[in-house]
Amino acid sequence: MARRRSLLQRCLTPDTEIPHGTVLTAGIVIWILVVGGWAILSYGHITPSMFLPTPGMVVAKGVKLARSGILFQHMWASIEVVMLGFIISSLVAVPLGLMMGTFRIVQAALEPLVNFIRYLPVTSFVPLFILWIGIGIEQRVTVIIFGTFFQQLVMISDVVRGVSKDLLNASYTLGASRRDVVIHVLAPASLPGILSTLRVTMGWAWTYLVVAELVAASSGLGYISLKAMRGFEVDTIFLAIAIIGVLGILTDQAFRFLRMTLTPWAKQ
Repeated sequence: MARRRSLLQRCLTPDTEIPHGTVLTAGIVIWILVVGGWAILSYGHITPSMFLPTPGMVVAKGVKLARSGILFQHMWASIEVVMLGFIISSLVAVPLGLMMGTFRIVQAALEPLVNFIRYLPVTSFVPLFILWIGIGIEQRVTVIIFGTFFQQLVMISDVVRGVSKDLLNASYTLGASRRDVVIHVLAPASLPGILSTLRVTMGWAWTYLVVAELVAASSGLGYISLKAMRGFEVDTIFLAIAIIGVLGILTDQAFRFLRMTLTPWAKQ
């Protein structure tokens, strides 16, 4: 009883570590509740199947599409779009965000424009991208870039500006040049925050995938969702949503592992 009371106190204490088993159990319980509620509503015929398919229907549809090979083709098409857009965006946003957070003149020049653009809805630019770029993969990749780049830029610059001034002053005192401070002090000190930013914006890239593939696409998980909607194939829509969620979790955990590996000193 005392052990349970101690565990409860730890769970209710802000910013206190709890056992890994408790973390795992809490996550499993939530999933059981969600899937159980879905099963009750669908198998119990509380919600018609044309609006809410049963878990079995979604699994059966996934097996059917996987056996035909169609599912993997659409998965790969979506993975290609997201990864290309995210990598291109990150390769530009990371160094530029580092400069924005380091040099006030760069911040003063870019921040007003960046803050304006990042509030614009990505969906409103899709017709323009089609007009300017066409309807190929380039248009879909551009949607991902536009949806993530400006958010990455602001978040990374904030991370860099959050580096302790005492650290910079100590570097100058020890004889470091401005170039050395940027490369050997600011960049390493910002790395944990930059990786966390990339992890968050990777999730946004997956959410913009559907926007990119709903218009003028011939492949991808967003495309099969739109096609399924026209035929009232709700099980296919649920399948596409579930796969995007799984792929998102995998990339999220990959960034989490990368952060733990490259910056083990940083608090997780």
